[in-house]
Amino acid sequence: MRVGSMALVFLLGSAAFGASSIPLPFGSIQDGISPQWQAQEFRGTSPTHYELVEEEGTLALQASSQNQASGLVHEVEIDLATYPILQWRWKVENIIPDGNALTKAGDDYAARVYVVFPHWFRPNTKSINYIWANHLPQGQVVPNPFFSNARMVAVQSGNQHAGTWITQCRNVYQDYREIFGSIPPKAGAIALMTDTDNTGSQARAWYADIRLLAADSHADPQEYCP
Repeated sequence: MRVGSMALVFLLGSAAFGASSIPLPFGSIQDGISPQWQAQEFRGTSPTHYELVEEEGTLALQASSQNQASGLVHEVEIDLATYPILQWRWKVENIIPDGNALTKAGDDYAARVYVVFPHWFRPNTKSINYIWANHLPQGQVVPNPFFSNARMVAVQSGNQHAGTWITQCRNVYQDYREIFGSIPPKAGAIALMTDTDNTGSQARAWYADIRLLAADSHADPQEYCP
C-alpha cells in the first residue's frame, strides 16, 4: 500500500489525559465502528472491508481485503513521555505469500498498526508501522519502499502463529529514539490497515483492545504484556 499517502493526511487532534491508560475503543456491534475511527481510502483502489464482530468471545474489528486497501485512523494527541506503551491484540488468518517488505510490488500485509507523528511540512511526517510481516525476520526494521520516513517494524512474521490471538506491547518512545535517533514529538494518530492491492491477493485479520499505557519512558514493554 502507498503508505506515504497515509502518513501525509493526518491533522492533529487534541485531548488531555490523566489516567493510567488511554483506550481507543472500536465501537459496538449494535452501533458499528466508532466515528473516532475515520476511514482512509486511496484513489484507484477499492477499500478494505472493516466491521465489528465477536471473534472467539472477543469484540474485534475484522478486516477483509481482496486486492483492496484502506485504513482506519484515530486522531489523538499523545505525549509518549507519559504514555509510551502501545498495547494491542491481533490475529491473522494468513500472511501474504508474495509479500515483500523491500519492494513496492510486495508492500502488502494482513495486519499493521501505525503510530503517526505529523509535521506542518507534510513530507516530514514520520510514522512507525508495526507489521505482521510476511517474510521479514521478526524484529527487523526497514524503511517503507513508498515513503522513507515510514519505518516498518516486524513484530510478528510468517504463518507460525496465524489463527491465534497475540498480545503485543511496544515502547513507542524508545522505538522512536532507536529508529529516528531523537526524542519523539507528540504522536498525532494511531491507525491500522489490512491491504492486499499491490500483490492482488487476499487476507483477513482481527484487531482488538488497542490502548496506550502510562509508564516510565524507559519501561520494558514486555512487563505490560499478559
